[in-house]
Amino acid sequence: MFWRLLWKLLRGSAGRLVVAILALVSCAMVVSALLNLEFDIERKLTQEFRTLGANLLISPRNAQITGSSPAEVMSESEVSAAIQSLRDPNVVAAAPFLYLVGSAQNTPVVIAGTNLEELPKLEPAWRIEGEWQPSQAQQNACLVGRNVAEQLKLAVGSSLKLTYLKKNVQLKADGIIDAGGAEDNQVFLELAEVQDLAGLPGQISFAQLSVSGTTAAISHYAERLASTLPAYEVKPIRQITEAEGDLLGRIRLLIVSMIVLISVLTALCVLGTMAALAMERRQDVGLMKALGGSIGHIVTLFMAEVGVLGAAGGLIGAILGLELSRWMGQRVFGQAISARWEIFPCTIILMVAIALAGALPLRLLGKVKPAIIFRGP
Repeated sequence: MFWRLLWKLLRGSAGRLVVAILALVSCAMVVSALLNLEFDIERKLTQEFRTLGANLLISPRNAQITGSSPAEVMSESEVSAAIQSLRDPNVVAAAPFLYLVGSAQNTPVVIAGTNLEELPKLEPAWRIEGEWQPSQAQQNACLVGRNVAEQLKLAVGSSLKLTYLKKNVQLKADGIIDAGGAEDNQVFLELAEVQDLAGLPGQISFAQLSVSGTTAAISHYAERLASTLPAYEVKPIRQITEAEGDLLGRIRLLIVSMIVLISVLTALCVLGTMAALAMERRQDVGLMKALGGSIGHIVTLFMAEVGVLGAAGGLIGAILGLELSRWMGQRVFGQAISARWEIFPCTIILMVAIALAGALPLRLLGKVKPAIIFRGP
């Protein structure tokens, strides 16, 4: 009998209930899309920020360059062993660097020795002109910064002679880097060649790492690495890690604020619809009470009706919201947001709660007196 009455109520007030369920579906669609974005935003932002390059630096304490040579250097093997000992899967790339100030064609240039194979992973946003393949890099191959190439009139495949103190090395420009920063004024070659040129075997100026994860995770990894390298300074590059954490916090605050605002507006819409519905059902309630129906059963019947609306609106809206979140991911990040199926129960429960909150006027029907209703005006 209960379910038959519930079905009759839903069919009998279909006109007004359509407004309420449309509001609930719209709310559920936006809320589920935002929740799906909230669950995946950290990973997407981390991927986007990794394109900005290294976010962790290992350097000698008070490191500086005096004249044409580094004043302080570090042990390459010691730094590499420390990174390997932690075995952290979040380390995307790690590259040592040794910097010298030399000359090319009587023009001063910064010579950077590093692992050329790691550069594309460490700095994925760099544009490299030429058919340069890190795994196929030959000895005496180098990458030339855009400004250096223009100043020395170099093209891909051009020969380049570098001089440091009294030593010379003949190189071939396998690629031209367009980094949009100080790297455009540098020449990159394999670390071993620069170490040999400087007479500093096994020594580096510093090391850069690209570590994925949240700001807290990166800082935690930096602390662990610092404990294994007490003689050196290990610190996150604050401009990147702090910007990532600040942006993530702002986006999450915006998402939560939007969910709260949309939920309140939907509850008000349901409230208005149910207030009008309560006025229409005064005679039905009076008849039920006159036939012996208890207030608890009557209110439960109407709350069940609203609960069904909330569940249906939440389910339909959650399905539509997943598609909306995919569209948002494509527009913002260039790839779809991963679907999170835990969004369905969260959205349905939230919509039922909003529907019940908006159904407060129906509880007043319990105060209806049958004698006054049947007496008429």
